[in-house]
This record gives sequence, C-alpha cells and structure tokens, in this order.
Amino acid sequence: MRARKEMVRMGTKIGAALGAIAFLIFGLVPGFYFGSYGTLVVLKHLMGGPVEPTVLVRMIVAVGILLGVVCIGSVSIVVGSILGTGLGYLVEAVTAPAEVKEAAEAPAKTK
Repeated sequence: MRARKEMVRMGTKIGAALGAIAFLIFGLVPGFYFGSYGTLVVLKHLMGGPVEPTVLVRMIVAVGILLGVVCIGSVSIVVGSILGTGLGYLVEAVTAPAEVKEAAEAPAKTK
C-alpha cells in the first residue's frame, strides 16, 4: 500500500515537472500574446474605441501579460500533474499483479 502511494506521488511530481518544462517551451510566448491581446480588447470595450498608448494603458497591459503567463503556466503544471497521477495509477495497476504473485509465491517456497 505504501509503495502504491509513493508511485502515485512520484508520477504527480514527474508530471508537474514535465508540465512546467512544456510551459517553458510551448506556453511562454502564447501567454504573452493572449495576455496582452486580451487586455487590449477589454480596454477597447471599456473606453469605447481605439486605445491611446498612455502610461496607464501600458501598465495595465503589463499586468495583463503577467496574468496571461501565470494562467497558462498554472494550467500547464496542473494538467501535467493530472496526467502524471494517471500514469502513476496505471503503472501501479500494471505492477501490482506482479507484486501479489511474488508475495503469494514466497510462502509457498518456504514449505
């Protein structure tokens, strides 16, 4: 039972690490893009027209970029850890019958 929990935890950690690596490779640029674009769309609707590049607008866009990067990063890490947990359960399910057979055969050999 303890080995099962350790295997699932290890799968979760490996999945989260792979999710973070995938975010760094594939998600950083889209985080900048969607964060800035989404912020500009919201500002356009709030102001009722084209947005002038003032200092306040630039600060709001910077916060939007940060929010976009953090959101995509957290989604990547969570999805990676969920997939890793699933793989941990799968590996445990595949290896569990072998452990049960070994435990059943060990007392039989001592008789």
